[in-house]
Order: sequence, then C-alpha cells, then structure tokens
Amino acid sequence: MDPIKNPQSADGPANETMLTQLRGVRRGLLHLHKTLLDAERVRYERVNGRIEGGGVLLQLVIHDPWFGWLRPLSELVVQIDERLDAEEPTRVSDAKALLDQASALLRPSEGGDDVFQENYHAALQQSPDVVIAHREVTVLLHV
Repeated sequence: MDPIKNPQSADGPANETMLTQLRGVRRGLLHLHKTLLDAERVRYERVNGRIEGGGVLLQLVIHDPWFGWLRPLSELVVQIDERLDAEEPTRVSDAKALLDQASALLRPSEGGDDVFQENYHAALQQSPDVVIAHREVTVLLHV
C-alpha cells in the first residue's frame, strides 16, 4: 500500500487513532492484570493461608515464584507506558510492535512451553472474570 495514501503504513509518528488504541489496550491489560492477580491471590491463599495486606501481596508478587508467571504482562504494560511517556513521538512501528506483542502474549496454550500462556489458559478456565477481561482486551487489539 502507498505510504502517502496510508500514512500509518509509513514509520512516521503514530496518528491519534493508533495512540488511542494503544492507550485503550494498556488500560485493558492493566484490568486483565488486576483480574489475574485477584484470581491468583485466591489460589495462593487456598494453599498458603491468608495474605495480610497489600504490602505483603506486593512483596509476594515481586519475589515469590508463585506469581512470577504474571511478570510478562506487567513488563508489557511498563513497555507501553515508557513508549507513550517518551519525549519523542511514538512511531507507527513501535505502536504496532507493542500491539502485536500484546496479541501474541494473550494466546492461551494448554500444553505449550510458555509459562505465561499455560497459566493464562488455566486462569481462563477457572475464572469468568478473567474471560471477560481477556475479551475486553482482545476486542481493543482487533479494532
């Protein structure tokens, strides 16, 4: 396609539509992360007992391997934040790469080699809230 007729195919600054999509996906990923974290907290507490307070939960999320599978999602949100907050404009290629990365990450896999996708598959099977949050993000990704 001709970059002059379709400026989003060139690697110039992303237009407002693409930036709005990226911001929406970021919000959706944050909601999905919180939903997964809530579901994972319930699973953790069934095995290990009640987590007392947000500070303890934060330390567990950062340091305990139980929650480690959520880190790729956290890291993606940070990457989007960094790109959107950078002084230079977000380029089309950067925005597309982040959206593609989100699409690839949110592909659950029952028996795959990817720890995130395997745990994500299990969470989707166990929590209707995770299914709803997943759907919200995937709709934003395919606008």
